Amino acid sequence: MAAVAVAVAAEWQLLHDRYYRKLEIYSMQWGRMDLARHRVACAPFGGPIAAIRDDSKIVQLYAESARRKLHIFNSAGVPLASAAWDRPGGRLVGMAWTDDQSLVCVVQDGTVYFYNLRAELSAPQFSMGKECFEQGVVECVFWGNGMICLTEDRQIFCVPDFKNPKPCKLADPGIEEYPLCVAVIEPQYTMSGNVEVLLGVGDYVLAVEEDGVQQLGIGVGPLQKMAVSHNGKYLATFTHDGRLLVITTDFSRIISEYNCESALPPEQIAWCGLDSVLLYWDEMLLMVGPRGNPVRYLYDEPIRLVPECDGVRILSNSYMEFIQRVPDSTVSIFQIGSTSPAALLYDALDHFDRRSAKADENLRLIRSSLPEAVEACIDAAGHEFDVSRQRTLLRAASYGWAFCSHFPQDRDRFQEMCKTLRVLNAVRNHEIGIPLSIQQYKVLTAPVLIGRLVNANHHLVALRISEYLNLNPEVVLMHWACSKITASPAIQDAALLEILLDKLKLCKGISYAAIAAHADNTGRRKLAALLVDHEPRSSKQVPLLLSIGEEDTALLKATESGDTDLVYLVLFHIWQKKPALDFFGTINARPLARDLFITYARFYKHEFLKDFFLSTGRLQDVAFLLLKESWDLEKNPMASKGGSPLHGPRIRLIEQAQKLFSETKEHTFESKAAEEHAKLLRLQHELEVSTKQAIFVGSSISDTIRTCIVLGNHRAAMRVRAEFKVSEKRWYWLKAFALATVRDWDALEKFSKEKRPPGYKPFVEACIDANEKAEALKYIPKLAEPRERSEAYARIGMAKEAADAASQAKDSELFGRLKLTLAQNAAASSIFDTLRDRLSFQGVY
Repeated sequence: MAAVAVAVAAEWQLLHDRYYRKLEIYSMQWGRMDLARHRVACAPFGGPIAAIRDDSKIVQLYAESARRKLHIFNSAGVPLASAAWDRPGGRLVGMAWTDDQSLVCVVQDGTVYFYNLRAELSAPQFSMGKECFEQGVVECVFWGNGMICLTEDRQIFCVPDFKNPKPCKLADPGIEEYPLCVAVIEPQYTMSGNVEVLLGVGDYVLAVEEDGVQQLGIGVGPLQKMAVSHNGKYLATFTHDGRLLVITTDFSRIISEYNCESALPPEQIAWCGLDSVLLYWDEMLLMVGPRGNPVRYLYDEPIRLVPECDGVRILSNSYMEFIQRVPDSTVSIFQIGSTSPAALLYDALDHFDRRSAKADENLRLIRSSLPEAVEACIDAAGHEFDVSRQRTLLRAASYGWAFCSHFPQDRDRFQEMCKTLRVLNAVRNHEIGIPLSIQQYKVLTAPVLIGRLVNANHHLVALRISEYLNLNPEVVLMHWACSKITASPAIQDAALLEILLDKLKLCKGISYAAIAAHADNTGRRKLAALLVDHEPRSSKQVPLLLSIGEEDTALLKATESGDTDLVYLVLFHIWQKKPALDFFGTINARPLARDLFITYARFYKHEFLKDFFLSTGRLQDVAFLLLKESWDLEKNPMASKGGSPLHGPRIRLIEQAQKLFSETKEHTFESKAAEEHAKLLRLQHELEVSTKQAIFVGSSISDTIRTCIVLGNHRAAMRVRAEFKVSEKRWYWLKAFALATVRDWDALEKFSKEKRPPGYKPFVEACIDANEKAEALKYIPKLAEPRERSEAYARIGMAKEAADAASQAKDSELFGRLKLTLAQNAAASSIFDTLRDRLSFQGVY
């Protein structure tokens, strides 16, 4: 394989002490494409190419329409889509791809358009603002997901993130002439976290941010071209006198300087990794490193430089090429005259294939370094674009691996590299057209690559890669299903459903609801209903059913799930959409939904709940709601004022409740209670109006009678007694205590003599409670029961009279209780002892 190694190394160019190689990746498939006549935008990471005829140039039209078209190709020049360019707003000023491969187009009046890979407008257009519109955009500089626009009045406007496009104006640079060159340091590499714009002005550079302007590198210019490195630390500049300067972005020091021997500025300047800079003039590409002589490449057709994280892609009319620094592992194997372990291992495989004993000799020479040699072969295979060379390097690694004493780590590394290369080779196919290097693949990551394949409608490749790498295929299948629905308007819903389900069953837990939502958006509501029925998660299923008008099914699914939040979601949706009676009929058939509605409406929608109860014949529930409303009125601060106007509505509410209670036999008690309550409130309201005192409403019948007597309004008290048929016994108790409260003892005595009362105990109790012993003695002798007399005397401390009355009652239990009551009185105890001996109550104490 020595000849092979020589052939490989012969393609390299030495830049001081580092090798670079230029690989031809594709022969472009786009036919007669002249880059000189077109404005071109190439996406990084092997992304697509957008091209549109450059209207700033006078070009010859061949057999083509004068109407411009936007063309989109993959990196191999395979056409993906095209569309007529008829966007208003003036000349196209800037065009670039975002991180998520949306094409951004900026026109002269500051309007920004987004296109997808199918050349369709994919997002709402937006404007950079009125000021930008009036001044006109002259130049745009893009990065990942943002851009800056420079206007004719030399003002700078910025969109930090296309996902949330909010244009803002940066500080005024305060320059009178248009800058010679413009570059951008991305927000992730600045101290402030905001974008920093570098303007080449005179012999210095202005660093413009949102909150200020700073002069940098005074005397370094004038600068004709600038390019910021991928890590944001270095700036490659081309000066007016033909020098290439590489300086730090803070302009603290010059890293390298090279005289290009041409004052004519290059058309393009780009970083090749972090080790060299490419400069392109018409027909010549110059690669300059920190030291040593530059490398020259000659081209007889125009080219475009596409910087990547580990090199530069070169696009020409005929080819797509890739320049990169040759990896160290590759150098160690293929460098002419190399005696590294990896080179000897690679050579050993050649001897082994030719059945030469030299293979064993080579292996013995590198026995101690065999693991490092295996690793170098594996690493070099990963950096190769040529499949046969990948295979040979992996065979060399496998051959050396067989002689390693320990190899578990090498085995995992080998298997991982084989997987990676299979993925890379699959997407590098010209039909797919994503020429990723292994370093770019690591930076991009497999999930993002799968997402890009999906967006380009390469679903089968994306699915196979997902399965091969053990990644969840849900994203692929969902996008395929949505694309299939969009592309199949002629297929019947049932047949299309079968096609979709056959593929979607490959992924457990896939969101059928999201696919159904897409079907609904495309106008296929029946298909959406069929799809959503297969969604196992109610939280996703129910909202979609509502959006497609399947309210009854949504309510069924929500109640079956038992999720009260989902049920409420459906309830509120139907509530707003349907007439009241239809809504009532819908929820009444679902107990859970009905109960949740009632719970909510009790707190917030009383009137609506009353309508529901009336429509379903639940009159007693309406009555209870009316009672609650009357109680709520009672809590109102206005209700505490005498003769409050709220009392009338309260009474009417209770009367309405009484009528509803009377409609059913089961609520006779509630009907009677409501009737009496309304009557009492009406009477109390009249009393408050007549007395001008807010002390009646809300009190009981007994309290109302007592209050009337205390106020001296005996006629009103009698009226309340008559209205509510208060018993005579209760009347005597109430009046006696009321008169004792105002200490009208004459009136109390007179009341006791009006006619024979049902008993004198109320009078005794009222006097004792008022602590009037003398008044109590007027009535205690009139007590009919000796037991009651004895207890009354004991309560006012008259032991002898209590004992005499107890002896008349002949109650031993009473004797014991009275002695305990008067235990502190020695004379009283003696009296009780004497009586006990006299009456022979031996077992009392």
